[in-house]
Amino acid sequence: MTNTNRTHQFLSVLAAMLLVQAARAEQQPVKQLDPVVVSASRTEQRRFDAPAAIDSVPIDGFRTASPLVNLSELTGSVPGVIARNRENFAQDLQISIRGFGTRSTFGVRGVRILIDGIPATMPDGQGQISTASLSSAQRVEFLRGPLAQLYGNAAGGVLQVFTQDPPSAPFARLSTGAGSDGQRQIGASVGGGTENLGGVLDVSRFSTDGYRDHSAAKRTHLNAKVVAKPSSSTTVTGIVNGLRQPGTQDPLGLTRADFESNPRQATRNAYIFDTRKSVEQWQAGVVLDHELSPSDSLNGRVYGGTRKINQTLAFSGGDPGRSGGVVDLDRGYGGFGLNWTRKTSANGLPLVWTVGVEADRMKERRRGFVNNNGVSGATRRDEDNVASNRDVFGQLDWTLAPAWRAIAGFRSSEVRFSVDDNHINANSPDDSGSVRFRNTSPVAGLVWHAGDDVNIYTNLGRGFETPTLAESAYRRGGTGPNFALRPSTNTQAEIGMKIRRGRHNIDLALFDARSKDEIVLQSNIGGRAIYQNVDQVQRRGAEASWQANWGAVASRVAYTWLDARFRQSFSNGAAVIAAGNRLPGVPMHSLFTDIEYRPAAPMSLGVEMRAEGKSYVNDVNSDAASGYTVFNVRAGYEFKAGPAAWHLFGRIDNLFDRRHAGSVIVNEGNDRFFEPAAGRRIFVGLRSMF
Repeated sequence: MTNTNRTHQFLSVLAAMLLVQAARAEQQPVKQLDPVVVSASRTEQRRFDAPAAIDSVPIDGFRTASPLVNLSELTGSVPGVIARNRENFAQDLQISIRGFGTRSTFGVRGVRILIDGIPATMPDGQGQISTASLSSAQRVEFLRGPLAQLYGNAAGGVLQVFTQDPPSAPFARLSTGAGSDGQRQIGASVGGGTENLGGVLDVSRFSTDGYRDHSAAKRTHLNAKVVAKPSSSTTVTGIVNGLRQPGTQDPLGLTRADFESNPRQATRNAYIFDTRKSVEQWQAGVVLDHELSPSDSLNGRVYGGTRKINQTLAFSGGDPGRSGGVVDLDRGYGGFGLNWTRKTSANGLPLVWTVGVEADRMKERRRGFVNNNGVSGATRRDEDNVASNRDVFGQLDWTLAPAWRAIAGFRSSEVRFSVDDNHINANSPDDSGSVRFRNTSPVAGLVWHAGDDVNIYTNLGRGFETPTLAESAYRRGGTGPNFALRPSTNTQAEIGMKIRRGRHNIDLALFDARSKDEIVLQSNIGGRAIYQNVDQVQRRGAEASWQANWGAVASRVAYTWLDARFRQSFSNGAAVIAAGNRLPGVPMHSLFTDIEYRPAAPMSLGVEMRAEGKSYVNDVNSDAASGYTVFNVRAGYEFKAGPAAWHLFGRIDNLFDRRHAGSVIVNEGNDRFFEPAAGRRIFVGLRSMF
């Protein structure tokens, strides 16, 4: 019997078992509580009522049958969102929303990230999701479509992580786990408080030998949250989080030939130059919520942090005019925001408006050194970079009639970059300079509450995305930053429907986004990636998700069709990219299904399927990572022993050991496009709650 036939037989038996259990479940409709979200309108509301495509993924740090190391563990049920585990902790996850963010080779671009209301995206539009501690999180929200433009630069979508609130009763939670490829995890959480003061502290450590050679990593997270309520109208939340990730090995991407011969190998240059990355980041912030009156409220935040990076790249960078193969970065950043919300009425129906200001600033000392086979040599780059933004925004939410609701808003942004060059000699002239970008992003939408269980909405908006400091670092035909690179602007539209009927939740959406001055690669040689602007880039598609609960059995399905193309030909200096070529890193089809069985006993069994179509690796579309389908299984068992509750869980990912590229490095200059996904992988964990 072939592996395919065994797979079909296994799934058929499993489906039959689950359907029998569903038939035995009680026949009365199950009342489902829709999660609360805040991303769409900055005030709490049911997800069903939110006038946009938005999903909230709950996280239970005790019962979730997953190690909670990477966000990619949680995003499968959200259509339009791709979060790829690159099996490379030196480069973070690849995250894209509706095709925005796919060009990023490190960090996250095109998607705005906030953690407990504090930006994890810098003023230039580059963000990091690895700083979020999932073991202490309560939920993650994903806002897609035009309303994301109200969050500013790089808002192709918005990703928000929310830490759990302090409970009224004290608790302590311990966790440990181990798995394939030397995975090891330990963690501890404590929390508690009173009605007026409480806190949560979470510390976790994860290490792995890596699925691939030269890919070992260690990561330590600390996340603390304190909530004080000095009065019934005032809430003050303090947040401190830290990330320490020393000496993380980077195996680099593989060529097609190397990937097919041995996906677990590392590139030869990874050993020659000892490619690795060390990161240490600390951040603290305070968020204030204050009710001025029953109709008026203020929300304010102030935050600051530091981030230090030392990274060894896969080349020496020692030639005259080069910037070195070792990057040393020391960054400080901070900002504040304040918005005022007023609840009033017009024609006897609710009207809510919000106005606010935000300002953020990042200053970094960036140095580059020659990479002498993994050892730092002579200086090749030394500069002080500054990126800042000043934004003003307004938003109106008006119930026009009992069944109709209108949304309108704008955001006016000013983003400024400056470079102060400290490394000046005959081969490296003074490349100091500055540039300023301005943009106003309007959005508008309409919601029709067609019934108690049906909402239909449509939105239209215009947004922008500046180049990051890294994308502006080099220009063609000279040294110094490419300040001629313009921000990309986009016009987005969507129409969607949400249905809540009995046991079933159904979400549908159609969207179209068209970009001008899209930022694309012009050349990538010797570690110098130079970018240019092109017009007529289109991302259009459809999203569908279905969730159902039959008591003991729950199921989820999420499907995305995404057609992302260059509609106009252009040249990258080495080749002509034809009109109609697909955007690299974007699969046209992606599908996720999940069935979970929770019998009366305190146990759970689940099966997941993830499928993706092929993803092109470059703008020329000369090669592609093949499509794939993988299955994951999980199980959990909860029991009492002594004074504690215990949760034992285990999971097997890539059950049938399917070889595939989990991600691609878009437009990689040495044709090392492919990042292999792990083979069959097992993880077993144990958590206790006191």
